[in-house]
Amino acid sequence: MDFILPAVIALGVIAFVAAAILYVCSRKFAVKEDPRIALVADILPQANCGGCGFPGCSGMADALVKGADVGSIEGLTCPVGGAECMSKIAEVLGMSVAASEPKVAVVRCGGTCAMRPKTILYDGLRTCTAMNSTGSGETACGYGCLGGGDCERVCNFDAIHVNPETGIAEVDAEKCTSCGACVKACPRHIIELRNVGKRERRVYVACMNKDKGAVAKKTCSATCIGCGKCQKVCKFDAIKVENNLSYIDYEKCKACGLCARECPTGAIKCTFTLPPLKPKSAEDAKENTVRNINLDKETKEA
Repeated sequence: MDFILPAVIALGVIAFVAAAILYVCSRKFAVKEDPRIALVADILPQANCGGCGFPGCSGMADALVKGADVGSIEGLTCPVGGAECMSKIAEVLGMSVAASEPKVAVVRCGGTCAMRPKTILYDGLRTCTAMNSTGSGETACGYGCLGGGDCERVCNFDAIHVNPETGIAEVDAEKCTSCGACVKACPRHIIELRNVGKRERRVYVACMNKDKGAVAKKTCSATCIGCGKCQKVCKFDAIKVENNLSYIDYEKCKACGLCARECPTGAIKCTFTLPPLKPKSAEDAKENTVRNINLDKETKEA
């Protein structure tokens, strides 16, 4: 029993020395956090969606403070908090932030079940990633929405859902925060962030099919055939046709709707109702009536 007490004393001395060393090391090598990081983090919405490009709001706060130290936070923005959030952060950091146009997610596919009929029965894991990896899904179109709901599952704001009737993902513009999670989740990259536009007026090509017109038409009747008619009527040089596919530059587009009227397949969608055309004759009036009905129907679907 005589050896127990010395052993206890020895262990106590060792523990005390080790604790002292750890304390000195913790003080000497401590990483001091800038108090501004906590202030900026409190302003951020704490959605932790990754839309800013950083792994969470804490990472974004750290990047903003470091950016302020070097004199610029340009390019750093919180898509969820928007301009109001960034203005408050800029005020805390003593910086100025340029006003950015609010954006919204847009699904660039108009191939509904009626327009893009099923050709095979898929009996596997019901995700877009799995369906895309095995082929073109249940239709012959290898570019359109698969309807597996990958975008729906990653959205933290309940802003996107797959319509069971059309089989296409639809975005609720009022709920969308343009975080970009759905854009990253889509294996076919058919979801795009576009400017909200003045008075919520947006015009876009709801198609990603790059096949030649005749081939694309066989897989979907609402496909873009790359005819170039939209490009010819655009007065603002906002439309380009490349790789058999038309694309509208939302920075240049004035949402006049001329391209949507000219599109022979209805691939160009508008988020607003186009005004009726002024008929030149009785025959033109009849043709315009049919065209306006189709345009209104397509607009509502969009």
